[in-house]
Amino acid sequence: MALRGSTVAVAFGLAAWSTAPATAAPCLGVAFGAAFTSSYTCNDLGQPAGVPGALGGITFLDNDTVLVGGAANGSTGAIYAIDVVRGAGNHITGFSGTSSIYATAPFIDGGLAFGPGGVLFATGYPNNTLLQYKPGSTTPDKIIDLSSLVGTDVGGSVGTLTFVPTGFAGSGQMKLASYLTSQWYTVTLTTDGSGTFDVTVTLETTIQGGPEGIVYVDAANDGFTADSVLVSEWAAGKVGAYEIDANGDPILASRIDFLSGLSGAEGAVIDPLTGDFIFSTFGGGDRVLVISGFDAPQPPIGVPEPATLLLLGGAMIGIGLLRRRRS
Repeated sequence: MALRGSTVAVAFGLAAWSTAPATAAPCLGVAFGAAFTSSYTCNDLGQPAGVPGALGGITFLDNDTVLVGGAANGSTGAIYAIDVVRGAGNHITGFSGTSSIYATAPFIDGGLAFGPGGVLFATGYPNNTLLQYKPGSTTPDKIIDLSSLVGTDVGGSVGTLTFVPTGFAGSGQMKLASYLTSQWYTVTLTTDGSGTFDVTVTLETTIQGGPEGIVYVDAANDGFTADSVLVSEWAAGKVGAYEIDANGDPILASRIDFLSGLSGAEGAVIDPLTGDFIFSTFGGGDRVLVISGFDAPQPPIGVPEPATLLLLGGAMIGIGLLRRRRS
């Protein structure tokens, strides 16, 4: 693959952003797997104004604001905030205005999710790092080298992470996957006394495709016969669907294509109001795509503000996920 740094340099040299709201258009060149064709649609929101490519992870700050990684895999990487526009049924139809920098995030990749204590977690590629931000921080409060952990290390370099949502097997656990090796881990978080966390990892399985984003979907959705994970497979240009086991980990033999024909499938998140599956792309136009047809949360769960997360000490869903570029 092309080295990511060179991709970022090109993006900076050519980028030009409009302040006009982005408007959704049908996705071009993508195809749903046979089990999903009649139930789901794909819309392209384009590149969020002011967020430099390549795009990294994506998550919700609140119901009407998303955080998106920009200049991913580079030393000038950052997390940007931008408001969304909602239309009929509360589905996101575009972005409003121009983004602003939320926090610096060197080498941000596909993982971006709020966790316990309102801490925001992000993955870093190619240096295999886990970034942590306490509520209100604009620079990382802690950066962990995942190649130098006590016990098991993360192989290759990390791609993505998420927290298993309430109602699924393994609820509350952090899951993390390596882009380079496609290894899938459970992460144990231990409070370090400073508002952030030390980590250890347990290798659970090895999936495929260069994982860059992860979301959980329940069995009630059309085409799914069991609770499942959708994985943005950057290297394969697909989103794969796996049933999950009793620990919330993917069952390898169950994998089927959910979506194919993609270029650079990256970070991923579930819309807390509609249940739509949203993911960014690294390269491939550096766009945000919205997949509709999933069941909406009943009632809509909404997204607590980081301060509320701090009080609750709860774990938020994230997901996420060019990477790569890598070789």
